[in-house]
Amino acid sequence: MLIVFVRTLILYSLIVIVLRSLGKRQIGQLQPSELVVALVISDLAAVPMSDVGIPLINGIVPIITLFIMEGLLSYISMKSERARGLISGKPSILVERGTIIEEELRRIRYNINDLLEQLRLKNFSSIEDINYAILETSGQLSVIPKEEKEPVTLKDMNLKAKTQYLPVTVIIDGRIISDNLYKIGLSKNWLTDQLKKNNIKSSKDVFFAYLNPERKFVYQLRGSSTKK
Repeated sequence: MLIVFVRTLILYSLIVIVLRSLGKRQIGQLQPSELVVALVISDLAAVPMSDVGIPLINGIVPIITLFIMEGLLSYISMKSERARGLISGKPSILVERGTIIEEELRRIRYNINDLLEQLRLKNFSSIEDINYAILETSGQLSVIPKEEKEPVTLKDMNLKAKTQYLPVTVIIDGRIISDNLYKIGLSKNWLTDQLKKNNIKSSKDVFFAYLNPERKFVYQLRGSSTKK
């Protein structure tokens, strides 16, 4: 039993390292070669995990080999446009100026119902509102609406935008996130002052707190469903 535990731990750690090295893409965004590597690695690891009669090295070597091959293919794709097209494919234009490209749908085996569903998910209910709909190599659909359907921006209205910052978490489940405070040039003393201003005795009483894009202190106490 201990041997099985150790073998599983080793293979699990190796798989996590390999998949983490492939990048932060979600499963739906993987290129075909990356998806194949992920699926094959899982099969290669499963056999040595369950069968102690198979040497552990028989699972480790193929996994590392696949990882090296994937790294090599990625490097070739970065350096060669033609190789990138062969390995990852090319984007496909499915809608052009409000017209569905029937031939392209047929070529990539993408039916109209799937196209309409993806457009609805992006808040486009009518094909006529679309300039271009492009199926990316990752399988995601990019939509470029017609000019009159573009959302209005502050620039269009000749308004000056206020500076916006990323929200910064400063307390999670009573624990102060010191690194985040340091990154935005604030200290624990500043946070303590904010807690006192809001009549909070200790950070332990706070379930979640952050600075919003306007740099205002927002918090939620333990056992409370409202933010202040």
